[in-house]
Amino acid sequence: MSLEGKAALVTGSTSGIGLAVAQAFAAEGCSVMLNGLGDRDAIDALRDGIARKAGAKVAYNAADMSKPAEIADLVADTQAKLGGVDILVNNAGIQHVARVENFPPDRWDAIIAINLSASFHTIRAALPAMKQRGWGRIINIASTHGLVASSHKVAYVAAKHGLIGLTKVMGIECADTGVTCNAICPGFVSTPLALAQIEVRAKADKLSVEEASRLLIAEKQPQVQFTTAEQIAGLAIFLASDTASNMQGTALVSDGGWTAQ
Repeated sequence: MSLEGKAALVTGSTSGIGLAVAQAFAAEGCSVMLNGLGDRDAIDALRDGIARKAGAKVAYNAADMSKPAEIADLVADTQAKLGGVDILVNNAGIQHVARVENFPPDRWDAIIAINLSASFHTIRAALPAMKQRGWGRIINIASTHGLVASSHKVAYVAAKHGLIGLTKVMGIECADTGVTCNAICPGFVSTPLALAQIEVRAKADKLSVEEASRLLIAEKQPQVQFTTAEQIAGLAIFLASDTASNMQGTALVSDGGWTAQ
């Protein structure tokens, strides 16, 4: 099934995985709503570049994904500018690393809000129209940390586990509606979020960024290499396709064997 003419909303899509997903859907003939942080002129240039390359309509909304009212406006703006939300990709996320006893409560609240609650709010706003049309794709970008835990990441792990649970419930509730809901669980992906953590470790251990990257990945993954953002985007395209129309509430893993151990 072609995705030509569908409208895709991708949260957290001005860099990293979200940007790769947005570019992939535009290349498939979808109109796309971008969302995320960054310099407005740079984002406008990014939007125009995607639109020119794909020949697709690309819009942008700067909604703060920690604020339910702005999330509702984001969905409404997408419906108004693109004619609907056929494909919803919940990708926005932040991170903070600390032991529980040292974890700032405001960082817990922010991570839960953006990494978990935001997906509830986007789904709640977009789902009724999807059901009415009898077609929709909800794709939640979770993490290997939605399936297993690591120390110092209490809020992130809790949020991603919650996102997997949300995905399962939505898969059940969307059964036989023409709408599907599934999750993607990447391991280490070369994104600004991951690279920031690696740079901190490299500085602390007096290592090169390359050596710190290798050591960090090797702690978890038998296959010692990053998953690329483009590979995650390919999984998103698959989940939106007719091939995946009978998949509900699943979590697709791309983690170099991390969770196979």
